[in-house]
Amino acid sequence: MGNFYCLMTGLPTLSLNEAEKALPVASIKELIEEEQGLSEADRKIIFTFFLEGDCRNLLSVLQHPELELPQVGNYTREELNEMIEDAQDDMFEDDPRFPAFMPQFVREYNALNGQKDFFAEDAIMLSYWEYAQKAKSSLVSEWAKLNLNISNLLTALIARQQNWNISSYIKGENEVNETILSSKAKDFDLGREYDYVSQLMQIVECENPVEKERRIDALKWLWLDDQTFFDTFSTDAVYAYLCKTQMLERWYKLDPARGKERFETIIENLRGEAKVPEEFLTSSNKINR
Repeated sequence: MGNFYCLMTGLPTLSLNEAEKALPVASIKELIEEEQGLSEADRKIIFTFFLEGDCRNLLSVLQHPELELPQVGNYTREELNEMIEDAQDDMFEDDPRFPAFMPQFVREYNALNGQKDFFAEDAIMLSYWEYAQKAKSSLVSEWAKLNLNISNLLTALIARQQNWNISSYIKGENEVNETILSSKAKDFDLGREYDYVSQLMQIVECENPVEKERRIDALKWLWLDDQTFFDTFSTDAVYAYLCKTQMLERWYKLDPARGKERFETIIENLRGEAKVPEEFLTSSNKINR
């Protein structure tokens, strides 16, 4: 993969208590596009990050065509509209510009929208995370698995609390899902193999949904720190930087003052719970050094 030394050293150091100093994701996208000599593999990794925004934009266009696109993505509104129109044609052949799951989702949405058991956002995001798991970058692939596993584990824990049928709510197929469905253990017998499971067990007890979301993002932030601690200028490092910036941007828009204060406190608590070695405690500040 490429070396983004100039880009990464030019970006502001990410800090949880100074979210307002982070560049917008859209600005970082412009800087990346100005980079010379990007390989096809580099472009694919960056494309995969912004594809999540495309998925949310696609759903927005289907549900609220009059609104502005909510996320930064790879495709314009015109391109998404064209794909939607083509996907509705019975003679449609998949457009190579788009991952195959996107027009497939359009057809699924048109057929199932409004039905009781169809949750459009869950469906499109499941397709996205399954697509990202196939990335040639191990960080991107593992990040996709992490997000899907966290979603399913939290869902399973809530379903268990409510005495619901867990199998009705778990999405996708992998070893974690198989274990969730077969285990009666409190942590689904996943605590030893996946360090974050014990933390999720505590997070699910949080009754405040906003606080719960902050703690989940903090857990993901630490995971990205660990994955890129010794890898500061690669395409994977850029991808991780984008993921963190996206988190900060989202929370800062919601509540600038309280958001940065709570996020920083949660990170420190999670570090203590996970007993992260001292050298990792400032890893997010070392990414650009």
